Amino acid sequence: MNILVCVKQVPDSNEIKIDPETNTLMRQGVPSIVNPFDGYALEAAARIKDKDADGTRIVVLSMGPQQAEVALRECLAIAADKAYLVTDRKFGGSDTLATSYILSKAIEKVEELEGRKFDAIFCGKQATDGDTAQVGPELAEHLGYPQVTYGLEVTAESDGLHVCREAEDGTEIIGVQTPCLVTFTKPSFDPRFPTIKRKLAARKQEIPHLTIEELTNIDQTHIGLKGSPTRVKRTFVPPRKKSGVVIKEETGEASAQKLYEMLCNAHVI
Repeated sequence: MNILVCVKQVPDSNEIKIDPETNTLMRQGVPSIVNPFDGYALEAAARIKDKDADGTRIVVLSMGPQQAEVALRECLAIAADKAYLVTDRKFGGSDTLATSYILSKAIEKVEELEGRKFDAIFCGKQATDGDTAQVGPELAEHLGYPQVTYGLEVTAESDGLHVCREAEDGTEIIGVQTPCLVTFTKPSFDPRFPTIKRKLAARKQEIPHLTIEELTNIDQTHIGLKGSPTRVKRTFVPPRKKSGVVIKEETGEASAQKLYEMLCNAHVI
């Protein structure tokens, strides 16, 4: 099985900064990590490879600045066989629709370079820096693939993939034919750690860059800030409101009576 895992390098959740002029994330000089949900997608692909090492190939793809190579090398150290970086200043400022469009064209290019089609596209359900959960489903629409969301585990069967997904009242198993796209959420187990041997190999591996020059099939009116229909008017941290009342009467019974009166006056009870 030929699997593509889309990954994103995101700012550490405690270090997010916003450019006040463009209302986009400031990534330069900010500690970054592999988006955790993308890590779950990579682990799902690795588990398929565990059962069929010779017949499974994992390729990781990321869109971002050159520093995103760090995230790709981490994926190579964990389980991936090959990595590609989609990077160009003209892609900067793309919203989810523009990003998914660029990724769909990049996937077509990678398939051309790899000489084979992907059987499955795995993505995290959302990125922790945007939390939109839109890119995966939009990418499936661009590619014309069936999709399954909120995946927990997946197995490769003769009739396609069987996906155990999170549901409102528990879990359910869904069968889907390939090629398909699956987005993943946090399973009950933790992703594996990279090995020293794979870390050393990942440092040496070449990561091809796909720029606007390589992606000749892209309509440039659909990329970047100008090609993004979403407009962020303002980004801010909401002020923290003071809340909470300390009730301290002479006795516990008096305190309880006071609390009851306050809740009644507020029409809570």
